Amino acid sequence: MGVFGNATYLLLFALSLSSLSHLTAQFTLLHSHNPAMAVEVCVKAAVGAPHVLGDCPFSQRVLLTLEEKNAAYKMHLINVAAKPQWFLEVNPEGKVPVIKFDDKWISDSDVIVGIIEEKYPTPSLIYPPEVSSVGSKIFPSFVKFLLSMDSSDGTEKSLLQELKALDEHLKTKGTYVNGDNICAVDLSLAPKLYHLVVALGHFKSWTIPESLTHVNKYKKLLFSRESFQKTKAAEKYVIAGWEHKVNG
Repeated sequence: MGVFGNATYLLLFALSLSSLSHLTAQFTLLHSHNPAMAVEVCVKAAVGAPHVLGDCPFSQRVLLTLEEKNAAYKMHLINVAAKPQWFLEVNPEGKVPVIKFDDKWISDSDVIVGIIEEKYPTPSLIYPPEVSSVGSKIFPSFVKFLLSMDSSDGTEKSLLQELKALDEHLKTKGTYVNGDNICAVDLSLAPKLYHLVVALGHFKSWTIPESLTHVNKYKKLLFSRESFQKTKAAEKYVIAGWEHKVNG
């Protein structure tokens, strides 16, 4: 390869391809030492930055699961404002995330993480039925409060009630939703709590009350995990993702 060498040539080639991303509206990153073993997954690209991981909490949930399983994956960043034709051909609904297993593209994060658990059983992220709905109302309550223009409409109170319920659960259960070991419920909650913290902090100058000590400890623990750090969107992209919904 001359003076550049293989690595430099591949880098230059990748950069040349990335310059065409406005035409393809997608960008690919490989998280694997063995490309042949990598599963393909499509996730949202950042608003205004198609080469950067975006703010979709459901996309992050899938990536978190793959990371916790130490599964190799090839990530396609999809610009949802200008979806590439190949993506729409394999996924006519155009939703993210989607993942490719056995030559079939599969949507819906609930379905996806279930299949990942089947194909990569170790470490186990399985949880008992009694914790399946823990924290499930936090995200919709957060969205209602975030978009509310009326401080007396009860949306803040509803969110606080859900956070208090989670706090009580963690107080009795332990470190994570199902005890000492992280499970799929935690990986579903983590991105949603991140959106809550970032968006409410930015748009409403609101924070989770310090009195909810177990929730605050829980979110810090989740956010500090290596898998979370590798798959989270930068705060500015979370804010950008909510901007048009909050301000119209």
